[in-house]
Amino acid sequence: MIGAGFAGLVAARQLVFMGFKVVILEGRTRPGGRVKTKKMSGDGVEAAADFGGSVLTGINGNPLGVLARQLGLPLHKVRDICPLYLPDGRSVDPEVDSRVEVSFNKLLERVCKLRQAMIEEVKSVDVPLGTALEAFRRVYKVAEDKEERMLLNWHLANLEYANATLMSNLSMAYWDQDDPYEMGGDHCFIPGGNETFVRALAEDLPIFYGRTVECVKYGSDGVAVSAGGMEFRGDMVLCTVPLGVLKKGDIEFIPELPQRKKDAIRRLGFGLLNKVAMLFPYNFWGGDIDTFGHLTEDLSMRGEFFLFYSYSSVSGGPLLVALVAGEAAIRFEMMSPVESVKRVLDILKDIFNPKGIVVPEPVQAVCTRWGKDHFAYGSYSYVAVGSSGDDYDILAESVGNGRVFFAGEATSKQYPATMHGAFLSGMREAANILRMAKRRSSIPDTSRSNTQEDDDLHKLFLKPDMAFGSFSALYDPKLNDLDSSSLLRVKIGGAGNLYLYALISKKRVIELSQVEGDENRMRILNRNFGVSLVGRKGLSGAAESLIGSIKLSRHNFDAVDNS
Repeated sequence: MIGAGFAGLVAARQLVFMGFKVVILEGRTRPGGRVKTKKMSGDGVEAAADFGGSVLTGINGNPLGVLARQLGLPLHKVRDICPLYLPDGRSVDPEVDSRVEVSFNKLLERVCKLRQAMIEEVKSVDVPLGTALEAFRRVYKVAEDKEERMLLNWHLANLEYANATLMSNLSMAYWDQDDPYEMGGDHCFIPGGNETFVRALAEDLPIFYGRTVECVKYGSDGVAVSAGGMEFRGDMVLCTVPLGVLKKGDIEFIPELPQRKKDAIRRLGFGLLNKVAMLFPYNFWGGDIDTFGHLTEDLSMRGEFFLFYSYSSVSGGPLLVALVAGEAAIRFEMMSPVESVKRVLDILKDIFNPKGIVVPEPVQAVCTRWGKDHFAYGSYSYVAVGSSGDDYDILAESVGNGRVFFAGEATSKQYPATMHGAFLSGMREAANILRMAKRRSSIPDTSRSNTQEDDDLHKLFLKPDMAFGSFSALYDPKLNDLDSSSLLRVKIGGAGNLYLYALISKKRVIELSQVEGDENRMRILNRNFGVSLVGRKGLSGAAESLIGSIKLSRHNFDAVDNS
């Protein structure tokens, strides 16, 4: 598995349950990928802030809703009330707001009718959604008043937030192709953040952190994945990295991916959404709402702090999160965090000071930079001009005659850009991998002899010469000096019985046994000793010779076999 996000974790759990030996390679030092929860604290207050995926968008039929119930987690419905404020802090007139929202929805309906006519006449035509909406706005003279124009731009910013990109990038023809599959029901928060899901899904899985994958080689004999100076071999590989990483070309595929897939990667869009999370000494905005919005006169920056989420009811403390979408999300990454936080506070003061409410300085503030994150290069996918929902399906296709599989939200035509889309894609690919493994098992090969070798080695390690933590070792029975060879075995994770091996000296085995903790032992093994762990098939001739010697010297080998 490449990547320990939702897709990789779910697929790994499914495959381990079905009897596969699985290892997950993760470039970060944590699981979760674009789902990241961070504890913020100070001055006697604390809260859990979701910096990435945060809202369960529709709970009906949502597998994350089912998972929440299985884990005994309560769901907090995001309340529909969302008051909007003008730049000077005055509340938007509800009647004006309602009128503009109706006009905005009518513009979208007109675009839908236009695209249907265009698609029927000329199959290949596509234009930016923003261009079509602006043309209709001018023709039908919508929102010509200053306040109405600001309101319309707020709704456009909300659309840019939903799609993580500018209106000028969205395909008029297919931007909403997933609407028919949308999960119904309430939108919900998970109290304590979505890391609760991540911890549950990652539990006992064999995950190698800090292993950034550079190359994937695949062929008829299996796959070889290079990561952090080590090579991992397997029968198949599941790639769950974000579309942004595939677009950047950070992972080399040998042979190259089919042109059909490379074209889909190029056509699909991968957008940006950023957040400013602020923990305050107390809740000054009130506990009866979960969201409120802010309008701006600068139309090019309509997505800058246009929407605020209150997490007070679910995070454990007075937490407020400001969203940055569209063009503003791109510029935001060039601003200093200090300047960004100051701008948010100025907006909050404009809204609340006229009401006689003092806005305190935040106890702690964090600005996200998903575009500069080298393990993502953005937030989530969208249908760009010239793309379509079919490209999600192409991204989901396996390559190399069932050797390399793909999962993640950008491989989900029905549920792209969602956490549940990533989750379901992991389930889908686990099923596809099982199907391919069953198909291969009907082809005669030499796997039975390999299985026998694995069993014999496992029996030898039932009585190791030394064992500590997840490590155990067998010494050379012919030699007793410290420089003699030993076979080291390391159990990875708590499930699936995955073992890796290395040939090292007896002296180094003893040195490792005196180190506290498996993580420190692994660090010393890799960095200080320069030793790479390999699977059973990757053992050298010298290691195989040592195994043979140990077998011969064990007069009770058959007794162990029967015990």
